[in-house]
Amino acid sequence: MAEDVDVVVIGLGPGGEEAAGRLAEAGLSVVGVESRLVGGECPYYACVPTKMMVRAAGLLADGRRVPGMAGGADVRPDWGPVAARIREEATGDWDDTVAADRLTGRGVTLVRGRGRITAPREVTVGERVFRASRGVLLDTGTDPAAPPIDGLAGTPYWTNREAVRATEVPGSLLVLGGGAVGVEMAQVFARFGSRVTIVEAGDRLLAREEPEVGALLAEVFEREGITVRTGAKVTGAAHEDGVFALRVGDEKLTGDRLLVATGRRTDFKALGLAAAGLDDTARTIEVDGRLRAAEGLWAIGDITGMGAFTHVSMYQSRVAVRDILGEEGPRAAYRAVPRVTFTDPEVGVVGLTEAQARDQNLPVRTGFARIPETARGWIHKAGNDGFVKLVEDVEWGVLVGATAMGPAGGEVLGALAVAVHAEAPIAGLREMIYAYPTFHRAIESALADLAAKG
Repeated sequence: MAEDVDVVVIGLGPGGEEAAGRLAEAGLSVVGVESRLVGGECPYYACVPTKMMVRAAGLLADGRRVPGMAGGADVRPDWGPVAARIREEATGDWDDTVAADRLTGRGVTLVRGRGRITAPREVTVGERVFRASRGVLLDTGTDPAAPPIDGLAGTPYWTNREAVRATEVPGSLLVLGGGAVGVEMAQVFARFGSRVTIVEAGDRLLAREEPEVGALLAEVFEREGITVRTGAKVTGAAHEDGVFALRVGDEKLTGDRLLVATGRRTDFKALGLAAAGLDDTARTIEVDGRLRAAEGLWAIGDITGMGAFTHVSMYQSRVAVRDILGEEGPRAAYRAVPRVTFTDPEVGVVGLTEAQARDQNLPVRTGFARIPETARGWIHKAGNDGFVKLVEDVEWGVLVGATAMGPAGGEVLGALAVAVHAEAPIAGLREMIYAYPTFHRAIESALADLAAKG
């Protein structure tokens, strides 16, 4: 017999968890369905533990920069404290009891299992069927996806989930994929002593970002002893006697471990999207400005294709909750979505790249400033790689995109995100006072470069 509720939330990642809690606190009867860990990928396998790894690797790098700057240093990597901190402080040994109790404490009924839409406003979990009078909210997130390379399936390769659980550093590591996950993990393990090779099919690392980003990151990686192979098509994989092998043309690359970081996907057929009248073969779920995918169905997070970031999911959660509750509020807008890749140098990006702006036929002008040529970059010296690049819509005189790459690039991005979000006039940005000597003062230098091209 079906159970009647107000809302069913399938998937309790950061956005889904928050939405379920807010709806329950508003007085609705809410069922939250989760087949894995309450809280989703971010606290257990992504944002939090990986940044602990990045922080630890950064400390090693800073120690190695002491000679010539501040005396001498003896740096000896030890993965033990990193693995222990991830297990004990971040993930609770991958136990979601605290998160589950937090959720139920807000009035949500937690149901463990895989939720499937079996009719409009109806969700089945095992033997239980729930009818949701208000509707269903989807926040299922995504799973790591492996490319169809001959011989890869069935081998014990790592995804981000296994890499985060690692208790020791492999002697050598092959990283398949030069996106954010691939480059972050590559640098972390290399700084802890692993011999790392990145294999990327595209022509540069971090292909979605400005070409200057990939070029500089490859230069830094080569300097740190990381081998970067771009334009490399893998035609076969194998795992024999504890060694992984990738075939690239006539060459065989080997490593003790293989990390596959080539993207993520969701099984929409298993989710039952067809029962809601949606295309279950699509890569993402199309939603409107209120996150509606269909009558009585909302979707947030990675599955909407608006950015696979916790902050996007949380933002969408607020919009969807307002709509479910019938409250007024602004529709979702994505012109100033920020993203950060936590390599060293950090890569902070907001809005459009130059190529994306030109693809939209915007009249574009760019400004560029190199961090080593700024006062703070010169003072910083060791580890000062980076730049600020601005993308201006000349017709409107506003920034439509920006990249801040360098030490604390993600923090410098904050000022640029505000400018893009608020559509601040370039003329006004030029009149700002930028603190000296700071990394963010490179924004002023990039603005001056814009003016010189005007």
